[in-house]
Amino acid sequence: MALRKIRTKEDEVLRKKSKVVKAIDDRTRVLIRDMLDTMYDANGVGLAAPQIGILKRIIVIDIGQGPIVLINPEIMKQKGEVEAQEGCLSIPGEQGLVVRPKYVKVKGLNENGEEFLIEGEDLLARALCHEIDHLEGILYTDKVRK
Repeated sequence: MALRKIRTKEDEVLRKKSKVVKAIDDRTRVLIRDMLDTMYDANGVGLAAPQIGILKRIIVIDIGQGPIVLINPEIMKQKGEVEAQEGCLSIPGEQGLVVRPKYVKVKGLNENGEEFLIEGEDLLARALCHEIDHLEGILYTDKVRK
């Protein structure tokens, strides 16, 4: 597959809302592979399609337990609060304290178009929320505690 250029905070594409994926085809699967390759190459734990300039509702995550692919993800439930340091591949060299839910339940589609639920706590919950925010044009810096 191919490595894609990660857009940085100056790029206005990061502030736009992503479109719902209506059909999962071979081009979508290539995009997902490229996203995973790009995320791993950059030593990230998550990547959203807008970060590589594609305004589609697709995220990939790997917190060390294998890749997670979510198409059209939606947060269904969240509980608790945790404040922790957060960074972003689109904002290299910066970090900030962000409050995120301790637990989330997210609904989405896999690469075969099958709906599934994923539950995450702590780092996985944080990664899911962070990447889903990207699909809405929100950066973690918008939520940093001063």
